[in-house]
Amino acid sequence: IHTHSMNAQLATLLDPTETSEALRITHLEMLKGVGNHSYDSVLEVPIIDNRPSEDLLADQLNAAILKYPKCNAVLVRRHGLYAWGDSWEQAKAQCESFDYLFEAAVKMKGMGLDCGIAPVGGTYYVDDKKVEEEKEDVEMMNGGSNGSSPPPAKRQKVEGGGGGVAPAFNGSSATNNNDDLVCSDKTDVPIVPRDSKVLLLDIEGTTTSISFVKDVLFPYVLKNLETYVGKMTDDDKKKSLAELIADVDALDENHAVKKMNPQHTIVDIVKALMGSDVKATGLKSLQGKMWKSGYASGELVGHIYSDFLPMLDWCKANDVKVCIYSSGSIGAQKLLFKHTEKGDITEYFGGRHFDTTSGSKKEAASYQTIAAALGVKPEEVIFVSDLEAEIYAARDAGVKAVVSVRPGNVPLSAETKKEFPIVRSLLQLCGDAN
Repeated sequence: IHTHSMNAQLATLLDPTETSEALRITHLEMLKGVGNHSYDSVLEVPIIDNRPSEDLLADQLNAAILKYPKCNAVLVRRHGLYAWGDSWEQAKAQCESFDYLFEAAVKMKGMGLDCGIAPVGGTYYVDDKKVEEEKEDVEMMNGGSNGSSPPPAKRQKVEGGGGGVAPAFNGSSATNNNDDLVCSDKTDVPIVPRDSKVLLLDIEGTTTSISFVKDVLFPYVLKNLETYVGKMTDDDKKKSLAELIADVDALDENHAVKKMNPQHTIVDIVKALMGSDVKATGLKSLQGKMWKSGYASGELVGHIYSDFLPMLDWCKANDVKVCIYSSGSIGAQKLLFKHTEKGDITEYFGGRHFDTTSGSKKEAASYQTIAAALGVKPEEVIFVSDLEAEIYAARDAGVKAVVSVRPGNVPLSAETKKEFPIVRSLLQLCGDAN
């Protein structure tokens, strides 16, 4: 069966580089529907590049089938899916199962989850002793072994032994576990509004995909820079150039930008600063003005993760202040959130935006400054970011620091994973106040 399923097409684009040769999916129940796989198997669906006509796909299809013999399907990038079975009924059932899995993979990425990674924890295991007991019972009932065995008995794992089965969820026999609900360990995820009523969020890699910033916003600036500068007034050019020169002067003497010795023109300095990923106030101001033009024309539409708006609604309903702290200018922050795929969401922040004018995100003093501006103590603030340097600085200031893990973020060090709570969706921060 060949389909042009939207879910299949989007699944081929989960890798923004469009170079992956396979899509990995694991720990989803529908894996049982595609043949040769179970719930905890790792399904690898090969991906081949599209061609102008389908007959030109033959060689790629043949190579993919030989390389991934367990998979009964091949994805064609930006095109669709080929699936097969021993009969048309089986092929149809497997095609529907693949489409379900592709839709799950796409929606999981929108939630900040990777469909190719096994869950970090679980509560069930196979009770081998129970299996043997049940096997003996069956054999006795049948007058001896008949060559068949009952399926493994799955039991909820109970820490600390004792042999008992834990009570059902919210069961009346559950013991008092109030101590477990207290956020005491350094890797426990703090909950709003229970642990704090002030939430300070980074943007890139937390509320918004890194790829949107690096693959959409930054290229937009470089692409339109000369045209934009050419339309600036002389006074605006002088002001912007002075700010950019100040950005360069503030860098260390050994910084790569200073070694480049860029010409004192707006275009040269901007290209040099962006090429070295410098986050400076003057540069951010100019970028913000250019993005404003792009948003106004409709060429730019701000990306937010699918879990962000529900989290904002939760915080609004529970009187939690949500604030933004980004290296991007306050103007750029407001533009992004005013022109998102979900519309204008700036009302949720109540004007509580902070940028590098409050200090570097890598310095503890900056977080103390922001806490003071919000009228709270640092320990009353939860800060979420994907960058380790920012997380450590926030903790040094006394702030509750949480690491955001999203697809495409910079990998975390082993030390950070041991030192800080980690969330893969901002909804993990939302919980009952009681």
